[in-house]
Amino acid sequence: MPQPDHVMRLKPADEDGLDDDLKAYFATCLEKLGMVPNVLRAYALRPEKLRLFSRMYNELMLGQSGLSKLEREMIAVTVSAENRCYYCLVAHGQAVRALSDDPALGEMLAFNYRVAALPTRQRAMLDFAAKLATAPQDITEDDREGLRAEGFSDEDIFDICDVAGFFSYTNRVAHGLDMMPNPQYHAMNR
Repeated sequence: MPQPDHVMRLKPADEDGLDDDLKAYFATCLEKLGMVPNVLRAYALRPEKLRLFSRMYNELMLGQSGLSKLEREMIAVTVSAENRCYYCLVAHGQAVRALSDDPALGEMLAFNYRVAALPTRQRAMLDFAAKLATAPQDITEDDREGLRAEGFSDEDIFDICDVAGFFSYTNRVAHGLDMMPNPQYHAMNR
């Protein structure tokens, strides 16, 4: 059974009416990914927010960090699983499959990251991110010390919090708009 075919439950922006910089951004996505991610199409309803979202996403997920790109995607999937965000589970589960070259890892993280045989460093990182997503008020210095004991620097801990916080935010936007992932994600990197 196919998923619903809408981008979101609001009327999307007319992409032909977008400013040239956003048209060029969409063209780059199409060239590099073979599609324009629906999250970008949804944000196109508010062009300046699309620009801000894209800059923030690119800095968090692709910028300099002590966390690998895979680890940041693992956080995205773990937080999205805690928040039951269909869009992000599908889209970022695919990124985990691509970056890890392991189709099972993306599925394990999406359903229950605790079943994955992960190094203790990554387990600690995901335990922290899941707790931050579900019980942020319960984070204590002991939690941060646990990350430090696994070799995470204060900058790394900041990045874990930043990525987890960003996906808690985007999960809520995706839920609120009933955003659907591009159907292409389902078959990629299997």
